[in-house]
Amino acid sequence: QVQLVESGGGLVQAGGSLRLSCAGSGRTLSNYAVGWFRQTPGKEREFVAAITRYGGDTYYADSVKGRFTISGDNAKAMVYLQMNSLKPEDTARYYCAADEFRVPVVPGIGSWGQGTQVTVSS
Repeated sequence: QVQLVESGGGLVQAGGSLRLSCAGSGRTLSNYAVGWFRQTPGKEREFVAAITRYGGDTYYADSVKGRFTISGDNAKAMVYLQMNSLKPEDTARYYCAADEFRVPVVPGIGSWGQGTQVTVSS
C-alpha cells in the first residue's frame, strides 16, 4: 500500500491560484494512475481530476473543467493539480489517490493520502 503525501494547500482569495502536489512516500508514482478528490465535513468525497498511469489521458469533473489542470512531472515522480480562478465553492480538503490498475475516478479506488486544506475566501 503506497503512502501518499499531499501539499500545496492554503488560504487564497477568490480568483487566485494554488498548485497542489501529490507524491508517494519512498517511491515515484510512475506505475500509478492518480486522482484528486475533495471533501468538506459531512459531505461525500467528490471527484476532481485524474490522470492515467502513463499520463496520456486526463479526466475532470465538470465543476473544474477549464480551471484546474492535472499533470505529472517528467518521470511522474510527482502529480500536480494546478487550480486557477478559484471560487469559494472550491474550499475543501483535497486528497490524492493512487492505484496501479484502475484510474481513481470514484471514491474508494486506490490508496489515499491525508489531504491538504484549500480555503478560498470571497
